[in-house]
Amino acid sequence: MSSLGQLHVLVFLYVLLFYSADSRKPQVLHDTGSSEDGAKGTRWAVLIAGSSYYYNYRHQADICHAYQVLRKGGLKDENIIVFMYDDIAFNPENPRPGVIINRPDGGDVYEGVPKDYTEEAVNVKNFYNVILGNESGITGGSGKVVKSGPNDSIFIYYADHGAPGLLSMPDGEDIHAKDFIKVLEKMHKLKRYKKMVIYVEACESGSMFEGILKTSLNILAVTASNATESSFGIYCPGEYPPPPPEYNGVCLGDTFSVSWLEDSELHDMSKETLKQQYQAVKRRTGPDAEPGTSSHVSRFGSEALLKDYLVSYIGTNPENENFTSAGFTASPISNSSSVNTRDIPLLYLKSKIQRSPMESPERQALQKKLFEEMNHRRQIDQNIVEILKLSLKQTNVLNLLISTRTTGQPLVDDWDCFKTLVNSFKNHCGATMDYGLKYTGALANICNMGVDVKQTVSAVEHACAH
Repeated sequence: MSSLGQLHVLVFLYVLLFYSADSRKPQVLHDTGSSEDGAKGTRWAVLIAGSSYYYNYRHQADICHAYQVLRKGGLKDENIIVFMYDDIAFNPENPRPGVIINRPDGGDVYEGVPKDYTEEAVNVKNFYNVILGNESGITGGSGKVVKSGPNDSIFIYYADHGAPGLLSMPDGEDIHAKDFIKVLEKMHKLKRYKKMVIYVEACESGSMFEGILKTSLNILAVTASNATESSFGIYCPGEYPPPPPEYNGVCLGDTFSVSWLEDSELHDMSKETLKQQYQAVKRRTGPDAEPGTSSHVSRFGSEALLKDYLVSYIGTNPENENFTSAGFTASPISNSSSVNTRDIPLLYLKSKIQRSPMESPERQALQKKLFEEMNHRRQIDQNIVEILKLSLKQTNVLNLLISTRTTGQPLVDDWDCFKTLVNSFKNHCGATMDYGLKYTGALANICNMGVDVKQTVSAVEHACAH
């Protein structure tokens, strides 16, 4: 064979080896996800901060941070839909106008975040219509909806207050567990997705899915807490590490949210599975803590999705391509570093009082507000006990203050009864997500015991009449 012929053979062998090696590399797609069977689809994401007011700073910080992670991961703005009241960045109390941070030494996470649905447009009706792709049902906002199909993946991330069976929204009705599941079932029936992952940061968030999210829907839900416990804030005043001193009284993030976001920023998401992140976040959030000091991250729905790589849902930052997780273990967050989210409004007021001049009108007004809040909480505590006594005609009811359902059971069987009692409790007793609605598990117990709904509504009205 001539030298020229030998050269052609060598070139051919080199090209063959190059393509063979390249075919074995993990494929990272930045505009579309790729399922295991080779069918390509678009990655969609819906981010919801369900609160307003400056003392809830952390929720919008979490959501803005998530947006930055998704964008660096390769998702397009046209495929990311953001719900946030948008009253934090330029709030008069914000020490850095136009800037939101999610950790003490962190950079601005607010810049570039799309304002799809803000203020009154952040409501449950718009949320449902957005994920259903129903443009005609939208009121206000950008009108952007999820235009997904049967090969697409959807990532939903919610951060705010919760209660047994409920997630808060800043305007209008709350998200009720059964209603949300019905919307997800409708999406499945309409073939609006192939796979879906839902992350929820809220108290008692496990109750939104436990016993009612069917594995056949091909949805994996990961929650900050189980069905009966609070979630926790982090980077709070008086804790370690604290926020910068000018952030008077606010927590910069939530423990579960910060855990998954910081994990996603560090790792190569084309090599980390949902199960690996779940385990890392669960470990960091505090799985073995004493009751009342941290929450237990939980999962529901399709366990088959745990083997999926995170890149299929949230993308991956090319800068992390060479990161190896060998030997890396995220350390648990110290229990002393987290604050029960229901205590954060009190922490906010106390911090502002401490920084106010002695005897000043501002200090006196804050002290009065704190006193009123504490009194209202004591009144709510008394009201729910009285409601249980009147409804059940029992005197020993303290064991019914939280849901008595066992693991794996839904919170309640009669969801219509539950919704009626929740609305009555809110309207007649002034119960809010900040504190009072933590007792919705007690209302679920009443429904599960078959007590007449009208009788219980009368009991609510009587107990809260004064």
